[in-house]
Amino acid sequence: MSAIRILGGPRARKHVAAHGLQASDLRAIAAAAGGPKGLALIPFDRWLFGEFLASSVRSSPLLLAGASIGAWRMAAASQSSPVPALDRLLQAYLELQRYRALPERDEISATCRQIVREVIGGNATAFLQLQAPGMDLQVITARERSGRSLRSPRKSFGLAALSNVFSRPRLAKHLQRVLFTKEEADRAFDTLTDDRFESLHIPLKASNLEDALLASGSIPLIANPVCNIQGAPAGCYWDGGLIDYHLYWRWSALDGLVLFPHFAPQLTAGWLDKYLPWRRHGIGPTGKGWLDNVLLVVPSEELLERLPNRKLPDRMDFHRYGVDHDRRLRDWRQAIGECARIAEDFAQFVAHPDPHSIEAI
Repeated sequence: MSAIRILGGPRARKHVAAHGLQASDLRAIAAAAGGPKGLALIPFDRWLFGEFLASSVRSSPLLLAGASIGAWRMAAASQSSPVPALDRLLQAYLELQRYRALPERDEISATCRQIVREVIGGNATAFLQLQAPGMDLQVITARERSGRSLRSPRKSFGLAALSNVFSRPRLAKHLQRVLFTKEEADRAFDTLTDDRFESLHIPLKASNLEDALLASGSIPLIANPVCNIQGAPAGCYWDGGLIDYHLYWRWSALDGLVLFPHFAPQLTAGWLDKYLPWRRHGIGPTGKGWLDNVLLVVPSEELLERLPNRKLPDRMDFHRYGVDHDRRLRDWRQAIGECARIAEDFAQFVAHPDPHSIEAI
């Protein structure tokens, strides 16, 4: 029984058939938003960054792009010593989120800031200095355009959600994509977000690292926005997944492969799109060919059947388990332990690639 399914675009499948898969083939790693589901991928991240990529010599930068918990994972993975940083993220995410039955937004935001500080290790300057050479971290946020967030967050979010129902481009009237990235990042990465959303690139510095990471995971109506981030346009910043839930980008513009460890065998463009059946599986003709060079690695149905509740940890578990935090953490830890097999089985695939086992995205 395999713990994984591998899906790929045409170019990715042809490359594996002809050359196998080497660390140097990768041009980007994508990390989706998804709350606790991201915990299940941390064992894979440990292998990917601690072993597979650590042993390679790169001729071009590697983009690490993430939204929400994906941004937190990629921030940890960008370090010269990625495994301890990933372990700090996992431990903080598990142990610090012991909320009351009905926590308020201030409590959730304060806890999430603590998690981010644990990932950074308490020193943003040192964290940025210790990034591994050739790793271009990109933290995805969504800046609200209207300025209504603080006055009437429900109304602001409701108007954005309603606009998105009519069309994804209408959401761009409410939200702007703001990407915090290295000042010297490869400009080839700027072409990936060529869509209806205006994308702004802001240099990632010690003075805005914590706020950018916190904003990337600040879900409207659950947490507070992060406002007036240093070095970025004035305004309130929300979870990057609102625009880029599963990073449905123009990946085919890159000259290498994109590896996407993920939770499900499809990509949903925006967080609000997951509630729209007609938009849950991509963005239609506009995105045709965008995933040509993507390899998607997801848990198999057989693996999911072995997990508590037959699923990955998710945000609804906070309600499902209530204040029984010990039972929730026991089940989450069991699920994370089982998901270590994702890394084991993908490592076997890399050692003995079988292009016939790759499904079409």
